[in-house]
Amino acid sequence: MADTTEKGYGSGSSDDGSQVLTFDRPTGFKGLYYHPVTQIALLGFVCFMGPGLFNALNGLGAGGQVDSATSANANAALYATFAFAAFFAGSINNKLGSRLTLLLGSTGYALYIGSYLAMNIHPNAGGFVIAAGAILGICAGLLWTAQGSLMLAYPTESQKGKYIGLFWTIFNLGGVVGAAVSLGQNFHSEANAVGNGTYIGFLVLTLIGVTIPMLMADPHKMIRTDGTKVTTPRHPSWKVEIYGLWVALKTDPMILLLFPMFFASNWFYTWQFNEYNGALFNIRGRSLNNLVYWMSQIIGSVAIGFVLDKQNLRRRVRAFTGWAILLAMVFVVHIWAYFYQKNYTRESIPADAVKMDIHDHGYAGRLWLYIFCGLLDAMWQTTTYWLMGAMSNDPAKLAHFTGFYKSIQSAGAAGVWRADAVKRPYMGIFVSTWVLLVAGLIFSLPMIHLRVKDHTDIEDETLARMDNTGHIHSADLVEPEATKPAK
Repeated sequence: MADTTEKGYGSGSSDDGSQVLTFDRPTGFKGLYYHPVTQIALLGFVCFMGPGLFNALNGLGAGGQVDSATSANANAALYATFAFAAFFAGSINNKLGSRLTLLLGSTGYALYIGSYLAMNIHPNAGGFVIAAGAILGICAGLLWTAQGSLMLAYPTESQKGKYIGLFWTIFNLGGVVGAAVSLGQNFHSEANAVGNGTYIGFLVLTLIGVTIPMLMADPHKMIRTDGTKVTTPRHPSWKVEIYGLWVALKTDPMILLLFPMFFASNWFYTWQFNEYNGALFNIRGRSLNNLVYWMSQIIGSVAIGFVLDKQNLRRRVRAFTGWAILLAMVFVVHIWAYFYQKNYTRESIPADAVKMDIHDHGYAGRLWLYIFCGLLDAMWQTTTYWLMGAMSNDPAKLAHFTGFYKSIQSAGAAGVWRADAVKRPYMGIFVSTWVLLVAGLIFSLPMIHLRVKDHTDIEDETLARMDNTGHIHSADLVEPEATKPAK
């Protein structure tokens, strides 16, 4: 029989009357090291040094360059390969293990940031930047799938919003630190592009981040705060892992209703970073905007995480509350942004234009809009992860779900970055952003109504009941095992 007694089903739900096999947590330094908060913090620092600094660079608009075409094409290549790699990354993660998958994934960020340094030194190195973007897409698919699996598997059901908020806070500190470095380097600059020192600083930090996965604990040894184990060792063949991907999709088709929400989840970056921040502001203004954007992400993720984990409300009520907050934020941000976007076009701002500085009239209002853009981004991503976490506690299944998420997300991002590269009108990209966000919320509503329950049951965990040969055991045969006393 498949060993499914240590998966943590019903974790955080001791009030439902179910009995779950529990284990004593280690104490002392070992207990601190193997604490889920410590491991989520280390996971956050992996993404702080990689995706966080990548975000800080991208948030400057055009990757800190004057010409946005190379950056847009690199992002299109990145997200195209990301979309392909992420779809299968759950199977790779489950086969190789999360630590090795994180290590392989983090290396691509150093290469990508190094390519921008190369372009600053050799202006004709645009092809290298685009190639580095394509390689990073494969690496990012691995990293984000492993990250999502661990982030959603380590907390109990009552802690998922808080743990996502903790991760998002540390991860976005990468954007904050990167933006602060950029602001310090470029505060007295009147140019429209960053210097070599900014890229070198980013590159050194990213290389440090590559080493962090080697310091993380083996997920098989992790015990949640309620005493349930996160997972048990499973080493199925590649064939069974690929079959598991199909099983995850077939047995939980409600995940399809989240695909439009996934698709929209990175689409808005193109308008925010290039069509707004990159188009309107000089490098000093872009750097300050970038700093407050990533700082606001921390506030947004913690705030929505608090709402989604509010224990005096049923989980279904919290899900609908999060949905309503997102809908309100989408309309607040985009109605506000429309009154700025209607006043300029791509053609009205030539490459050599004198752009808005932090001391110019009207800058403060535009800065506040960018803060609200950051809040919306963090709330959207946190809620999306939380909804997936409400569907399962099984790391193998969550690896597939987060792989779907990053794959669909990246397919959308590849399309909109390519639209920017071929100079589609600013207003067209802005309207498409608004429409896709609303559509994502509309499609997710029936999924929340039909699929989100107050507790996750073993009947929902098909992959957890699948053994190494691909055979799926029935829930009524598996569940009694959970009542066995701990050895």
